[in-house]
Amino acid sequence: MTDEGRRSFGARVAGLRAERGMTQKQFAAEIGRTPSWLSQVERGVQPVNRLDVLRLLADALGVSVQDLRPDAPQASSAPATGPVPNDLDQARLLLSGHPALDVVLDKEGRNESPDMAELRTAVDSIWHLAHSDRYTELSTELGRILPRLERAARTAAAKDRPEAYSLLARAYHALSAAFVRQNEADAAWVAADRSISAAERSGRPLDVFAGIFRLAHAFVRLKRYDQAEHAARSAVSVLRRHTNGPERVTAETLSLLGSLHLVLALVYARSQNRADAQKELESARRIALQLGEDRNDFDLEFGPTNVEIQAVSIAVDLGDAGEALHVGEALDATHLSAERQARLAMALGRAHAQLRHAGEAIRWFLRAEELAPEMVQSHVAARSAVRDLMLVAGRSAPPELKRLADRTDAMA
Repeated sequence: MTDEGRRSFGARVAGLRAERGMTQKQFAAEIGRTPSWLSQVERGVQPVNRLDVLRLLADALGVSVQDLRPDAPQASSAPATGPVPNDLDQARLLLSGHPALDVVLDKEGRNESPDMAELRTAVDSIWHLAHSDRYTELSTELGRILPRLERAARTAAAKDRPEAYSLLARAYHALSAAFVRQNEADAAWVAADRSISAAERSGRPLDVFAGIFRLAHAFVRLKRYDQAEHAARSAVSVLRRHTNGPERVTAETLSLLGSLHLVLALVYARSQNRADAQKELESARRIALQLGEDRNDFDLEFGPTNVEIQAVSIAVDLGDAGEALHVGEALDATHLSAERQARLAMALGRAHAQLRHAGEAIRWFLRAEELAPEMVQSHVAARSAVRDLMLVAGRSAPPELKRLADRTDAMA
């Protein structure tokens, strides 16, 4: 199916769903799929090629398969080939059970020679997809590469095994980050825990601390702020103790320290502890100043710009919309990933919504959606802000706000 064909098909599904008076969340529940998957179908991002999935949609919409998609294969036709990914549902299966059962019983498959250069490239690609919030592609790529990494870590020759474990840790970091952004904190917790285990076996201790950063974010999403604080605070304490002295401070260490202070700032902001949130934010600022540039150690994108993006988000969490706009609208984040840019746009949208600047709020939310569509739909605070805008506007809500509320299922 061409890009235009996917968009046309998605619009058809969305129109028929709307005629039935169902939100994306309601219809997704009826067909046993996630709202994110349905949203991607309706936007033309997610292709639907398999006949059984077409039948599922058609039956739920009360039309025939051919009415829904005229070029669909007939029942007697050969089934369409190729994977049919759906956001991170398939990625969750990667966490279900032991990750490499065949190796447990395969005593002869040791000392293999995996292509380490290819695995490095694959993990870089995984992180590119994660930073771009391209979850459908990320899920598919992880399904292909994660089992290979798990096997490589157990069967590679001794000289390659540490790197294999390091790459495995990075892959689980990406998976945990994606699950957090999709509001699936239970899976993020498991992925972060596996990343920590792999990192310890890699012989790269700083990778362990990167895993703890991911774990703390999973705890934040679960609203277990005590656990998030404990994990991040313990990591900060140990890092500072073991890097006492300028000769032991590296850019990687500073990136980790600064990022962990940002986690603590987030924890305190969500707990409405203004004083400690600002204290941690200032610690992160000092470290970013010492670092002197925006970097991407451990795929954290830590640096002066990212600190200020977090400052905007924290100001919004604390109800300081004016401060958030003062800092955020002066920032240039175009050199950072789409995910970071979208995070800033979403925070600015929330700030304008707090001040009842409906037009500006919609503009920034649409910008965030353009950069990272799934982020707005899965972000609880953003959806709440859209809901508040709809309630204030009532029947006079502009069409673009109504469409945004429908796409984010904000009124459910």
